[in-house]
Amino acid sequence: MSDQRDSPPGALPAYRVRSTRMRDLPDRLRPREQFACMGAEHVPDTTLLALILRTGLRGLNVADLAEQVLEDYGSLTALAQASVEELMGIDGIGRVKAQMLKAALELARRLTLEAIPEDHKISAPEDVLMVLRERARLAEAEVFWVLLLDTKHRLKRPPLEITKGTLNASLAHPREVFKEAIRSSCASLVLAHNHPSGDPTPSSEDVRITRQLVEAGRIVDIQVLDHIILGRNRADERLDYVSLRETGMVQFQT
Repeated sequence: MSDQRDSPPGALPAYRVRSTRMRDLPDRLRPREQFACMGAEHVPDTTLLALILRTGLRGLNVADLAEQVLEDYGSLTALAQASVEELMGIDGIGRVKAQMLKAALELARRLTLEAIPEDHKISAPEDVLMVLRERARLAEAEVFWVLLLDTKHRLKRPPLEITKGTLNASLAHPREVFKEAIRSSCASLVLAHNHPSGDPTPSSEDVRITRQLVEAGRIVDIQVLDHIILGRNRADERLDYVSLRETGMVQFQT
């Protein structure tokens, strides 16, 4: 009755539910039982998160807490970007839980990186994405990478991080880009950087720097094959990256 009195005239009363205690839930809805019955590959994200959190708080069971956390962040990617201190700001998550959650998400990231062969061959933009997408996905600032390749276009070493900028700007100087390339005697290289906004559309500065680096490559006889700009997957976009070579905005060496 109080809800109806407090609501504006003609408005429906608020719909409220009380969180059920975990022991009062049917077995099929409890995270541990779901995991045991269905296996890790088939349970929803909320169940996996609930297993990491282990307990809820007064008035909110762990399954509902996990659902609330994912709803607040919107995606696992956004949750993985949160710091331990930020996670501790959530009711029901103290330092230990925040550290456990951060550790689990970091292990998942490292597992993805571990699956990439050390001598991964770069034959197309998609090969660059395989190497860098996971690194770029969690980056909150703009990072500029160089992929150093041998004569067969295989990686000579893990991606080299040249600069890490602010939320919207980074600078790659030819001296920094080619110093390690010359030292490693690489035959060619691919440039790459991320746009933290998620939109991979090249800026005029991106095009200018790329042309400068292509010209520097000609001088030192190291071929610049492409410059990949990484964004993030969005429902309204077909691709989450732009290859400047594919766009024709820059004339690369052939």
